[in-house]
Amino acid sequence: MNNEAGLALHWKILIALCAGVIAGYFTADLSLGSVSAVSVYEFIGQLFLNALKMLIIPLIASSIALGVAGLGNTDSLGTMGLKTGAFYILTISAAIFVGLLIVNLVQPGIVDGQPAGDLLALTQSTENVEERIAGRGLAEIPKILLNAVPQNIVAAAAANEMLALIFFSAVFGYFMSQIDHELADTLYRVTSGVFETMIAITHWVMRFAPYGVFALVAAVVAKTGFSAAGPLVTFSLSVVAALLFHTLVTLPLFLRFVGGVSPIRVFNAVVPALLTAFSTASSSATLPVNMDSLEHRAGVPNKYTSFVLPLGATVNMNGTALYECMAAMFIAQAYGLDLTFTTQFLICAIALMTSIGVAAVPSASLVAIAIILTAIGLPIEALGVLLVFDRILDMLRTTTNVFGDACCAVIVARLQGEELPAVRRST
Repeated sequence: MNNEAGLALHWKILIALCAGVIAGYFTADLSLGSVSAVSVYEFIGQLFLNALKMLIIPLIASSIALGVAGLGNTDSLGTMGLKTGAFYILTISAAIFVGLLIVNLVQPGIVDGQPAGDLLALTQSTENVEERIAGRGLAEIPKILLNAVPQNIVAAAAANEMLALIFFSAVFGYFMSQIDHELADTLYRVTSGVFETMIAITHWVMRFAPYGVFALVAAVVAKTGFSAAGPLVTFSLSVVAALLFHTLVTLPLFLRFVGGVSPIRVFNAVVPALLTAFSTASSSATLPVNMDSLEHRAGVPNKYTSFVLPLGATVNMNGTALYECMAAMFIAQAYGLDLTFTTQFLICAIALMTSIGVAAVPSASLVAIAIILTAIGLPIEALGVLLVFDRILDMLRTTTNVFGDACCAVIVARLQGEELPAVRRST
């Protein structure tokens, strides 16, 4: 039977989520001999989480190397390329800052002054984590930077030292673009082959996502009832507020004061792309609509959209980076960890890199959040609670991603001297 003819994956996940809630509630005390329903749910859920973890090392290494190799190509690193890259880094950093600010103000992982870990059925010990991050201050930043340059990249990968892996992959990708073309092409094809293989494996793993979601949600509900809903709703609303602020305030400020254009006119021009992004939750699927909207409704020349937008669909993930940062902070709060400035800085730095590195992967945020949790030593079991509202949040953060790409194309065109009368602000 052809899977394409059946329900879309997000509908399967939604059905599995609802079924998991019902099954968890009615089978909380069910057991067959020494085997309880909860233990079965946890076993299936852990299998799914292990499969996600299996993807991390080869996926992050190949995707970042390819992304940096594309940027490092001398044909791309002209004035337009530098402006595009700078704007992407600037807006992603701004998105992360917005997310970090809101999650620290709202503190969705704290309920009535207490960590929400028990309500969310987060049971793994964080004793080693507390020892690892306790007392960290600004003096730890040089140590973090030193650890980012690995003595042995194989050992770093085996030890899940993600910052070291990201650094090595970025350096490898850049210099892959600088060597002899014949050798570079060979390396690029090999790296592309690894990346495409990992994409295929990711698609395969995600076919089992409904079963994993069912089991993870059922386990949480079976152990906590519906008490977990409170902090999850608070967290989700916090994410929505942060995404709206970045989309409706931060990016329009860039449009007005850097690009000298009307944010309202740009927004109106790309409405078809934003609606497509929201409905499909796919930046890649929205790319043709975004290009058409900017060229025919905003008057941005093709030479800008054809470079900026495809690159942005891969590396410019404002909403994804914001969500990754907030999710990691929410989980840390739920475990009762008081994260210092240095640790929060580390979370932000990894969120920036992973949002670039794995942006084109289905459910990329799950893989990226797993990388962040591993980097700061938090148990990966907490990923399960994020799946409850992930589809809705994915639609919203994809919309933010696509609008960020559109803003960049408009601003780069203006900085390159284009007039763009269709979106120029009134004087």
